[in-house]
Amino acid sequence: MTVVIGLTGSIASGKSTVSQMFSKFNIPVVDADQLSRKVVEPGEPAYNKIVEAFGFQILKEDRTIDRKRLGKIIFSDEEKRQQLNSIVHPQVRQEMLERRDAYKAEDYPAVVLDIPLLFESRLTSYVDRVMVVYVDEETQLNRLMERDQSEREEAEERIHAQLSIAEKAKMADAVIDNNGAVEESFQQLKDILHQWNIV
Repeated sequence: MTVVIGLTGSIASGKSTVSQMFSKFNIPVVDADQLSRKVVEPGEPAYNKIVEAFGFQILKEDRTIDRKRLGKIIFSDEEKRQQLNSIVHPQVRQEMLERRDAYKAEDYPAVVLDIPLLFESRLTSYVDRVMVVYVDEETQLNRLMERDQSEREEAEERIHAQLSIAEKAKMADAVIDNNGAVEESFQQLKDILHQWNIV
C-alpha cells in the first residue's frame, strides 16, 4: 500500500529543502511547480491555449512563453489570472495524478505530491496524509527578503496572499518545524516517516 503524502508549506518556509530530503529514503516526489513549467512548453496542449488566449506578444524570440510578460498581464487583472489558471491547473493535475498512480503501481512505500497551494487549491483529496513545513513568520519574512532581495512591505504582501502557515499547520497530519538547522528538519522527517511505518 503506497502512502501518498501531500507536502506543503508557505513561501520561504523551506519546503523545497525538505522535498529534496525524501530522495534519501528512496521516496519519489511529484513537484507541482515543475509540472506547471512543463505543461506550458511549446507543443504541450496548455501552451497552445495560452497563446490563443493572450496573444503572440507573450512569446520570446525562441517561441517559449515569457513568464515575466505574462506575469505582468495576470497580476494586474484577476479575470486574466483566473483564465490562465483554468488552462494550466487541469493539465498540471492530470499529469500529477498520472505520475502518482504510476508510482503506486510500482509499489513504492510512499510517494510525495509537492503542492505549494495544497489547501488553497483544495487538493487534499489527492493525498492520504498532509505534511506542512513550518517556520515562524519573522523567519519566513527575513528569508523571503533575503532570497528575493525584496523590501519588507513587498515580502509581507506576498506572505499574506497565501493562507497563513499557522493555519496550514493546524490542518496537517504532521508538521516539520524548519526554524532550526537542516539536520534537525531531517531528523523530524525521519521520525514522522517512522511513525507512519514508511521507513
